[in-house]
Amino acid sequence: MAVRGRHRRYQPSRINRASLTVTAGGAGMALPLLGAGAAHAASVDVWEKVAACESTNNWKINTGNGYYGGLQFTQSTWEEYGGTRYAPRADLATRDQQIAIAEKVLKGQGPRAWPACSVKAGLTRGGEAPDIAPQGKAAPAAAPRATPPATPRSAPATPTTVPGQRESYTVARGDSLSDIAEEQKVRGGWQRLYAANRTVIGSDPDLIMPGQKLTLRTTAAKPSAKAPSKPSTAPSAKPPAPPKPAAKQPAAQPKPQPPAAKKPAAKPASVPKPRSAGFSAPVEADPGTAYRKAGSSWSSGYHTGVDFPVPTGTAVKAVATGRVVSAGWGGAYGYEVVIRHDDGRYSQYAHLSALTVREGQRVTSGQRIARSGSTGNSTGPHLHFEVRTGPGYGSDIDPLAYLRSGGVRL
Repeated sequence: MAVRGRHRRYQPSRINRASLTVTAGGAGMALPLLGAGAAHAASVDVWEKVAACESTNNWKINTGNGYYGGLQFTQSTWEEYGGTRYAPRADLATRDQQIAIAEKVLKGQGPRAWPACSVKAGLTRGGEAPDIAPQGKAAPAAAPRATPPATPRSAPATPTTVPGQRESYTVARGDSLSDIAEEQKVRGGWQRLYAANRTVIGSDPDLIMPGQKLTLRTTAAKPSAKAPSKPSTAPSAKPPAPPKPAAKQPAAQPKPQPPAAKKPAAKPASVPKPRSAGFSAPVEADPGTAYRKAGSSWSSGYHTGVDFPVPTGTAVKAVATGRVVSAGWGGAYGYEVVIRHDDGRYSQYAHLSALTVREGQRVTSGQRIARSGSTGNSTGPHLHFEVRTGPGYGSDIDPLAYLRSGGVRL
């Protein structure tokens, strides 16, 4: 049997995380911290994008995995490149101080110090020098610089489909125009979506290819053309209206009395229905690596969820109605979605390749929220699924027992 993918202890590799290993070129301790020069420098915006990819722009992050701060320095690199002149560890230093040290690392090691995120952020040697104040003297000038980087926060979503303004949609494997139109609430349905993107799709609306970018918002303007036609039919619909009041059914008011007998039966019957129909399986597959399986591969000493071995691009669905509390990069979990359900429980979906929901969005049971993948610390394509009593790591409960309590058979 093939080895099933599973979530592992967070141990950054040369591929997924910047190694920031000290090399012989890092011996320039006597160089001034801002002496990188334009030949090796990068702008603040670029460093913000690197941090967005490495740590979701959390410049104070310290998860205990040996990597610190927004740019994920190792302790040895922080010390060798002079970081201790600012703070004992990178996560204790300011953003500008971390960027100052990163400039030295860029000069000594080049963009390869952040192998994956440098590519996504466009980090290269030869950029403009960053406008920073590592000593904190120009704090007022740095403050306005902290507000513009709102846009780079979407940078970590570049390898996936993460909704923002939803002006466009990138076709993923398994998509259809009808599914996209329904999910994105395109007015006019798939026909309107196809009409707006015919030059991209071609003559066959049933044949869409992964990677195609479809316009969504322009379709909303066209239905306004239908608006005049609808009011024009309204007057013709008004003549039939008079006969209805002519029927004067107030005489039927005594009839509401029989429903009074139905009230005790109908109301209680309507209460259990949403409860019994409130759960769905996260993917259409049998579970693999079980919950609580012991092993040193996991930082807690056991598997905190259950894995579903599915190919990349498989539709991932919300298991119950709730609200998205987070959707984005989750470190070792890769791209993930966490949902708080109406019963107070939280579900987590990890190692995703594409996200179709955003933080704060309300979702229903069975609604597609993402597509499976192998991002983060993963040994292969699969969905890592957890159920928790709280939003954070360490509050896990048996996910299959939770699903079965809602009628899901696995």
